[in-house]
Amino acid sequence: MASSSSSCTFIFYALLLIQLCSARELVDKTQKHDQNEEDHINIYKKNDIYDLDPALNVFFHVHDLHSGKKMPIYFAVNDPSTTPRLLTREQSDSIPFSSKKLAYLLELTSLSEGSSQARAMEQTLKQCELDATPDETRFCASSLESMLDSTRGILGMVKLKPLTTNIHNLSSTLLQGYTFLKEPLEINVGDMVACHTMAYPYAVYYCHGQKGYNRVFEISLGGENGNRVDAIAVCHMDTSMWDSDHVAFRVLGGQPGSSPVCHFLPADNIVWIPAPEMPTGN
Repeated sequence: MASSSSSCTFIFYALLLIQLCSARELVDKTQKHDQNEEDHINIYKKNDIYDLDPALNVFFHVHDLHSGKKMPIYFAVNDPSTTPRLLTREQSDSIPFSSKKLAYLLELTSLSEGSSQARAMEQTLKQCELDATPDETRFCASSLESMLDSTRGILGMVKLKPLTTNIHNLSSTLLQGYTFLKEPLEINVGDMVACHTMAYPYAVYYCHGQKGYNRVFEISLGGENGNRVDAIAVCHMDTSMWDSDHVAFRVLGGQPGSSPVCHFLPADNIVWIPAPEMPTGN
């Protein structure tokens, strides 16, 4: 038992060196995760759309999907050398992941109750424990194995294909004007599972599969400062079951069911879809 506890402590402290040494990273990310909003982004209670958090420049209308379209878009840039990685299943299973165990986790990591890191951890744990809404299935994963198992539980026992946004040349300009360089390519999918990163000492993904008509696009973007991005965008065609206070309606206008809502996928998020079946020879 002592050996297991020691191993768990070592794993957690090693992970903390990656992400918990700075309260700012966890707090900033926590501020952008709200449990009642699909993309977990706060609006900071400002009235003028131009005073909104710059990170909200990810939403757009379905009629914007055409070559030559120009719009400001926010893409966060993460340093791959410091980006937390998913644990192995064995490591994940050795560490409690429950808000009921928060006191133990804080003691394990020598973090003070009420600190920025503690609040970030607590919010992530509580969001992962929320019940799913009637029109979606949700789960949190901290290992690739558990993510794949849970995703197949939603999509079926199929070969999976991950879709991610690819930023080709990194820059410090998070928000800039982009142009659609060519016609967006629609990826024909029936069901999908979207996974979003959460604020935690190691990589944790909040994943959800939504029922309803969704469309997925690959979009080639050119930034005004020379950035090139191959972006994944998701359009939710039926928003009738969404909360009227959803952040997307505050950004785009409208109300539940009035029009589709599209958004770009951050570079560290994943959309899982069934892999296309390869044609077989006669």
